Amino acid sequence: MNLSCDVLIVGGGIAGLSLASELASRGGPTVALVEAEPTLGYHTSSRSARQLNPSYGPPVVRRLTARTLGLLAGVQERTRLVLTTPRSYLLIGSEADVAARAAGSMRRVTHSEALRLCPQLLPDTFEAAGLDTTCVGTDTDALLEHHRAVAAASGAAILTGARVTAAERGGSRWRVRAGEQEIDAGVVVNAAGAWADRLAELCGAAPRNLVPYRRTAAVVRVGSQPVPGTPMVASADDSFYFRRDDAGVLISPCESVPSAAEDARPNPGDVEALIIRLNTLTTLGITGVLRSWTGLRTSPPSGIPIVGFDPDAEGFFWLAGQGGYGFQTSSAIAELAAAQLSGQEPGDTQAAAELAPAAASSGR
Repeated sequence: MNLSCDVLIVGGGIAGLSLASELASRGGPTVALVEAEPTLGYHTSSRSARQLNPSYGPPVVRRLTARTLGLLAGVQERTRLVLTTPRSYLLIGSEADVAARAAGSMRRVTHSEALRLCPQLLPDTFEAAGLDTTCVGTDTDALLEHHRAVAAASGAAILTGARVTAAERGGSRWRVRAGEQEIDAGVVVNAAGAWADRLAELCGAAPRNLVPYRRTAAVVRVGSQPVPGTPMVASADDSFYFRRDDAGVLISPCESVPSAAEDARPNPGDVEALIIRLNTLTTLGITGVLRSWTGLRTSPPSGIPIVGFDPDAEGFFWLAGQGGYGFQTSSAIAELAAAQLSGQEPGDTQAAAELAPAAASSGR
């Protein structure tokens, strides 16, 4: 089977799907998306904490998050879909750690206010706190499906079970083998997540030293469940977070351990060690694990996503390295990337410059 398109997106997570949705709905370049797994959003995008934090990340990420929240608000107004709901973010820890992490829209709150916001916290286990009330929870499944539906309705071809095994540039076009499909494309977009460097090498582009990092989470059964409206609580030293979940409480040890690109699974003991710790820091009263999982957050050395045409590989476009910022920057990055792929000036030229592959190479 043969397929021809202007833009071939490799990767069916939130990065690839949001770009497919944005590009296809513009009515410009023809779009195809291929995903190696049998389902879309199989890896990191289905293993998210489902929280969008405008105060989380470096300045350019915070700007992109604010833009994404604005774009999602517009989608919800037009479609009546419920993609986000308000959910504050409470940062706790030592005075020094909270001061170092409290940025953007986060404001400092008193010790007593933090205890009022989350009564499950024990008073003597933290010194200081910060609160961001602009954060939202997101229905990641609904958001992924929204992007898929918009892309498909606008004519994008979406193929699953189509792992890229060969790619060759001839003249001004790519010839790509994806599953059983031969695809002729003008541009290849690398939205392959943990496999992004591997795809780059397959396409003859230099890798960007992208490293997948493990991040485990679990939903646990508790004796004292936070009430609806309780903020997500995170330690300012990045050693845990927890939030209410419909079935109990979602917890994470926030580990950031380098990994191979793989279908990651929790390491024995990681969740159990966090349960012991949280049962000494809170009155949650965790009694068991309902389910657990591990995702991979892929980052370049700069910690800033890489978005743009490769300066040394014609027709190869990077959309990778989103790390833990994938969902919260997705709509803004899709908007920025779609403009470049359509030959237009990005709305946020400063962000485009900061995320460009050339900037990543120079260490800026």
